[in-house]
Amino acid sequence: MTRRRQRPERRELGILLFVANRALEQRALDAVAAAGFTDITLAQARVAARIGPEGTRVSDLAEQARVTKQSAAFLVEQLESAGYVERVADPTDRRARLVRLTARADGVVAAANAEVEQALAEWAEHVGEERLDAVHATLRDLRPLVDPWS
Repeated sequence: MTRRRQRPERRELGILLFVANRALEQRALDAVAAAGFTDITLAQARVAARIGPEGTRVSDLAEQARVTKQSAAFLVEQLESAGYVERVADPTDRRARLVRLTARADGVVAAANAEVEQALAEWAEHVGEERLDAVHATLRDLRPLVDPWS
């Protein structure tokens, strides 16, 4: 079995994906702050972004955010104190609790999503709609391989 040589330009793909993600993340956070939500940190936003529509357990948030359960619980406590999330009983297991976004979080989500849409429009203008769509489709196809929570 011969080992295929990796093309040198592919070696930086992870870095390029990280840089693009970081740029989107920072723009979204800046837009959230500009909308008046100045009490949410990047770490809190990263955890909150993983909260599903019906709620998510802290242990699952920790796993998805790749932080300890203690760190996730601390960030959730901060978000709860600020009114962005609430904890409710898990309907599938009354002993467990789910973290859900509150109505206050709707403004954060709206501001972040609007800025991401603006950034993606700028990217499409820069590289072309077709090329950006191809990147999106490729990453969506890779998701089952790289995202166990998809």
